[in-house]
Amino acid sequence: MESPSISISFNLLVVGLIVIGLAKLISLFYEQSYYWTRRQVPTVSSIPFLGSGWETLVRLISMPDIVQQWYNAHPDVRYIGTMNFATPSVMLRDPELIKDIGIKHFEQFPDHESFIDERIDPVFGKNIFSLKGDRWKEMRNTLSPTFTASKMRFMFDLVSQCSKEFTDYLYTHPEQFTSVETKDLFTRYTNDVIATAAFGISVNSLENRDNEFFKKGADATTFGGFLRLLKFLFFRLSPRLSKMIGIKFLSRDTGNFFEKVVAETVKTRDTQKIVRPDMIHLLMQARDKDKLTSHQLTIDDIVAQAFIFFLAGFDTSSTLMIYIAYELALNPDVQEKLREEVDSHMAEGNGKITYEELLKMEYMEMVVSETLRKHPPVVLIDRICAQKFELPPAGPGYASATVNPGDAVTFPVFGLHRDPKYFPDPEKFDPERFSEQNKDKVNPYAYLPFGIGPRKCIGNRFALMETKILIANLVHRFDLKPTEKTAVPIVYSKSNFSINPDGGIWIGLEKREGLAF
Repeated sequence: MESPSISISFNLLVVGLIVIGLAKLISLFYEQSYYWTRRQVPTVSSIPFLGSGWETLVRLISMPDIVQQWYNAHPDVRYIGTMNFATPSVMLRDPELIKDIGIKHFEQFPDHESFIDERIDPVFGKNIFSLKGDRWKEMRNTLSPTFTASKMRFMFDLVSQCSKEFTDYLYTHPEQFTSVETKDLFTRYTNDVIATAAFGISVNSLENRDNEFFKKGADATTFGGFLRLLKFLFFRLSPRLSKMIGIKFLSRDTGNFFEKVVAETVKTRDTQKIVRPDMIHLLMQARDKDKLTSHQLTIDDIVAQAFIFFLAGFDTSSTLMIYIAYELALNPDVQEKLREEVDSHMAEGNGKITYEELLKMEYMEMVVSETLRKHPPVVLIDRICAQKFELPPAGPGYASATVNPGDAVTFPVFGLHRDPKYFPDPEKFDPERFSEQNKDKVNPYAYLPFGIGPRKCIGNRFALMETKILIANLVHRFDLKPTEKTAVPIVYSKSNFSINPDGGIWIGLEKREGLAF
């Protein structure tokens, strides 16, 4: 028979453990809720474990809108304390501090946050965006020659051909595009470009609407679904458990698809000595060049780089294109001025535009730059602290702040780009901000469409090239016009973490008749 004293002791032990657990939980709640307040740093509200961005997780507010909300919460300070789930984070509002951390003190803030273990999910974990430390430096040095101007010229004909085929289809099927949702439309173009330029495979996503590349790309870039959100939360809130279980962020079918495509392509080219002016060839060249070094590219590395190139092109480049089309449709004077520039270059090249001619289009550059200003595809950029760093006080009456290893700093791209201090009348679409006379007035550390410093987007030349050649062909052959479905102003979607519009962006394409070419 059990002794009463043993039973009482056991009950006391259970009660004691519960009390200790509750005390620990309350302590964590208090620490996370008042982390920055106790350190005399201006802050925004947060919920323990979910952080300051909890409203985006439950679909109450879009990512661009919450970044703007945080940015405007304390308009006279240099930075604001936030919580990235349970991780202390500092959102920098001061371009000089952004310059210091993004460039001058880069070695203390060298990495992006990554929640994917490369051993579990190498496609996501081994790409250049996710890699950290020396591994990132080695990969960046290996890939940098792939994205030079000469290599862009190397791939230009492939991209130009995709653009021509794409606009040819639009031109010969006008009945389908009197009112068209541009995100779907331009994603099909970027899918075709990346499939041919990165993977060496030709697809036509307007004619073959259900091709595997498009379906897998849509799956990889869809973050709005409930199950994908749960998986994301699981990775963020319990990274150790997710590693133990071996959950992959990409669906198994999508991951296997990209691995198989790249592996088979590389094997075929190695065996048959095939040379094609695309990214796979450039990565294979980098692999062969580094054969005798410790950081030789493996097939997993090549798959991961090709995939992130695909992911960035599929989503962010198409996002840039939809907003250019949107602004041109709403600003016919801008569209006409751009068309005059494009038509003159088309005439000089007998209907074709070379890579060199594309770079000479000054007004095209202005239109693209202003679109990136008003509608940056990436609204918030992060860096993770590697070495303890002291920030000066955020403003009068505040204390200096310590950023510890593992903490985050963020650059609020969307907020900076909409700040009238740096861009007067920020809601106005005005390409003249970036004219030859005015562009030197733009603060380079308040304008961050591709990031800053050594971690700046490595593929920005390619993104601009594929965007400009499409827009050139588009305005040459069509008038872009608003329709009854065109939303003014834009309402951003709350169902994902990007700048995608709610309900899409709709415009009409009206053929220009009597073109000489």
